[in-house]
Formats: sequence, C-alpha cells, structure tokens
Amino acid sequence: MNFRNRERLLRLMITISLSILVVIYLFPVYWMVSTATKTRIDALSIPPRWIYKPTFIHFKRIFSSEGETSFPHQLFNSFLVSFVSTGLVVIIGSLSAYVFSRFELKGKDDLLFFILSTRMLPPIVVIIPLVVMYRTMGLFDTRLGLVIAYTVFNLAFAVWMMKSFIDEIPREYEEAAMIDGYSRFQAFFKFILPEMRTGMVATAIFSLIMSWNEFSFALLLTADKARTAPPSIAQSMGTSGTNWGHIAAGSLLMVIPVVIFTFLLRKHLLRGFTFGVIKE
Repeated sequence: MNFRNRERLLRLMITISLSILVVIYLFPVYWMVSTATKTRIDALSIPPRWIYKPTFIHFKRIFSSEGETSFPHQLFNSFLVSFVSTGLVVIIGSLSAYVFSRFELKGKDDLLFFILSTRMLPPIVVIIPLVVMYRTMGLFDTRLGLVIAYTVFNLAFAVWMMKSFIDEIPREYEEAAMIDGYSRFQAFFKFILPEMRTGMVATAIFSLIMSWNEFSFALLLTADKARTAPPSIAQSMGTSGTNWGHIAAGSLLMVIPVVIFTFLLRKHLLRGFTFGVIKE
C-alpha cells in the first residue's frame, strides 16, 4: 500500500470515527426532541417508535399555565436571574482579575487560593445557613437573593479565568498609554478592556451555563415567586406517573436560549480558547 492510499484510508477512518462520535453526542438531543413531540403513549412505547406523528400538546400545556408557579414565569425568572448575575460576575471578575494580574499585593497567592476555595464546596453544604440568613434579611424567595447567590458562587471562577487572560496581555499596552498622559483607569478601559473581550465572552458563557442550570439554590432559596425553571422541571413528576413529554418539552425550552447565546458568541469563544498566542 503506497503512501497516498494510506493517507486516504486514515482520512476515511477518522471520518467514520468522528461521525460515530457525533451521532453518540447528538442522540440524547434527538431523544429529548422526539420525546417532547410524542404523545404519552408513543413516548412510553416499547420498543421505541422511530416514526410517529409529531404533536405539540406538551408545549401548549406548559404555556397554558398561569400564575407565579407557571413554567413561563419560572423561565422568565431564569432569564432575569442568570443574565443579571452573569453580567455582574463578568464586570466584578474582570476588575478583580486585573488587580491580581497587575499589582503586587501582600499575600496575593493566599488570597487567590482563598477565592478558589469557595468553589471547592458544593452549594448544598452551605445551603442551611444561607436559608436562615436569607429569611432573616428578607431575601428568601426573591430574584435579588438568587442574583446575589449566583454572583458570589461564580465569582471565583470568573476571577481565575479572567486573570489568565489578562496575564497574556503585554504590560507595555497600559505603560505606553500612561506615558501619553492616560490614567491607569483610562488605560484599562481604552486599551486593556478591548483585548479582554474574548476572555470576557468565554467567562460569560460558562457563568451563564452554570447559573442557568443551577438547581440547589433555586430549589431551597425560593418558594414560588422567584423559582427558576430547573426545579420546576424536576417537580413536574405527577402521582399518576412521570410525564416524560412534559419534562422533555421543558428541558428543550431550557436548552434553546443557551444554545442561541453560545452560537451568537461562538467566534469570540473560539478565539478566547486560543488567546495565549499573544506574546510580549
């Protein structure tokens, strides 16, 4: 076998392997979409029905509910809480990361480790004192309470991630700007912040995903008014059996916004992963 035939065989094997991996990766998505568009009988049929008449009855039932306990209201809470907390995380995390990257602070390494240690414990470990504190402060079952919890919980991740991006930006940028008469604050906003854009987008996407899918805080720090969508999907299991079509429809509605947000910012995200090519 000559070199050209070996190269073709290798490409064919790689193509087949990647195709199999794509099918395996996308199969749960297909199953979720098909379950959301099947009747209850079709969804529970054994063996599974691959050919069926699509129905949107589950989506109609989701959006026909009204009041504070309705899924549309909870989905709106997810939008509001997740995007607001993500914005705060990116802003605060970027400013904090810039300080850690550019200034020599006493005990900086210990402080960075302390910030990182806040992510080592799962939320369920600290949920009991948080519930007591939130009830005392009047933050229980409020969107503001969830925004604060998500912001604090994701801030450590944002600081560490943004610091790695800022470390790759040459210090000469702001030094040259300050020589020209800019203050450090002006140099940061005019020269460093545009270079941080890719890192901020990557941080925003990961923070949004973590806030959007968060379950423990949303379940135990809320009751009805501020409850988000993930707990409501889990609580849709009825006494007469699990309505998998309803759960799949709600899950699909939860997936679509994040997919759209990530797709719109995909160029910045891909560039953010290769940001380390910048050299002094």
